[in-house]
Amino acid sequence: MPRASGPTGTVTLALLALALAPGEGQHYDYYGWQPESVPRGRFYGREPQCVDIPADMQLCHDVGYKRMRLPNLLEHESMAEAKQQASSWVPLLAKQCHADTQLFLCSLFAPVCLDRPIYPCRSLCEVVRDACAPVMESYGFPWPEMLHCGKFPSDHDLCIAVQFGNNQATPPPVPKICTQCEMEHKADGMMQQMCSSDFVVKMRIKEVIEENGEKRLVAAQKKKVLKLGPLKRKDTKKMVLHMRNTGSCPCPQLANLSGSFLVLGRKVGSRLLLLAIYPWQKHNKEMKFAVKFMFSYPCPLYHPLLYGAGQH
Repeated sequence: MPRASGPTGTVTLALLALALAPGEGQHYDYYGWQPESVPRGRFYGREPQCVDIPADMQLCHDVGYKRMRLPNLLEHESMAEAKQQASSWVPLLAKQCHADTQLFLCSLFAPVCLDRPIYPCRSLCEVVRDACAPVMESYGFPWPEMLHCGKFPSDHDLCIAVQFGNNQATPPPVPKICTQCEMEHKADGMMQQMCSSDFVVKMRIKEVIEENGEKRLVAAQKKKVLKLGPLKRKDTKKMVLHMRNTGSCPCPQLANLSGSFLVLGRKVGSRLLLLAIYPWQKHNKEMKFAVKFMFSYPCPLYHPLLYGAGQH
């Protein structure tokens, strides 16, 4: 359960316990607070309400409480908008960059219902940012301005504090496998990765160059483009895929460069960033299904791997 920090923490925990209790009846619970400004200076145009966190709000459905405040603390006034924006962050949870990632994000996307909004503490934002920003940067996404930690209250104020300190969700093995090389073994997961990708290519890899904390994959001449996206013809002729923030982490798929690979990536400026890589296995039913139906898969409006995360 989230911990409240500050002199009135005991009162808040009591209110929180009430908020977490299942509501009765079919009607929403309305609170009588006056509209107030949030850190970004906004005043809500209508009275906040307490609603059930829907089952299809994957980011926060199992966060530990059942009801959320709407409008939320990111100015999303409708449930449809809150769900759409929250879906962009689901893949970050799977990366397990910090144990408090869900607590931090859901305190904003699906804030618990109390008699006043309770924001995450600045320290909570900072530990999650420090652990997760490098993962996001590997895919070409900066930590978004809407989550700038300076916006949130200091720890001596009433706010949601760090639960797990500076510990990561799972102590990583040494050395940790590169983020881009953590394979999805099911078709659904692969197709979600494809939704996030600008392009999908079947190709051979000529060589791997390690320099300045990143790996560069030089593609062999023969390749098959399965999803072109924004790529131009010149991009596909001499493809070099960049793996950012890889340092000395291993990528088991690249231990043997014989055979072909299925690579997924994004074009950021003039560079091609690698999002995921799979050994090509033509008899693998999951891979075969994913490639065949990737264009008919119901991708979210905002692509999963943090597409749209910095918007709004």
